[in-house]
Formats: sequence, structure tokens, C-alpha cells
Amino acid sequence: MDERTRIECEAAAFRTLVDHLRERTDVQNIDLMNLAGFCRNCLSKWYRAAAEGHGHDLSYDDAREIVYGMPFSEWRERYQGEATPEQKAAFEAATGLKA
Repeated sequence: MDERTRIECEAAAFRTLVDHLRERTDVQNIDLMNLAGFCRNCLSKWYRAAAEGHGHDLSYDDAREIVYGMPFSEWRERYQGEATPEQKAAFEAATGLKA
């Protein structure tokens, strides 16, 4: 596979992942962190870093809007639930951070 095709395939896979995460609003970020070690916010940070690496100024809020498909505040109000004690404990065990 040539470099351009590889990049196009990676971009298509990224878009599919983002679309999937937008559809799966039932999956909380803490669930993603506990199971996969990353969440929508992590993906937003990686997107921002990639844009900046290519000379584009992109705010974290703008990157999150790209990933979430709407402003984060709107997504949080519509879909984000309170983490359960079990989710918080799993997060703390996996990361050593307070949920």
C-alpha cells in the first residue's frame, strides 16, 4: 500500500470511529476510559495536536466539537450521566486518578 492510500484509509477509519462514538451516546467517557484507556476527550486532544503539528491553530473546544458533533456543553447536557461509584472506582484503579 502506498503512503497516500494508507493515510486515506487511516482517515476513513478515524471518521468511522468518530461517527460511531457520536451514535453511541449511551457509552459514557468513563466507560471508554475504563475499558480502552481513552475517551472522546482524548481523541479531541489527539486531533488538536495533529492539527497543530500541521501548522493549524485549533482550540480544544473546536476539536471537541469536531469529535462530539456539537459543542461539548450541549453533549454533556444531553447525554452525560453521573458516574456510578463502581465506574469511579474502576477509573481510579486503572489510572490512579480521581474520577
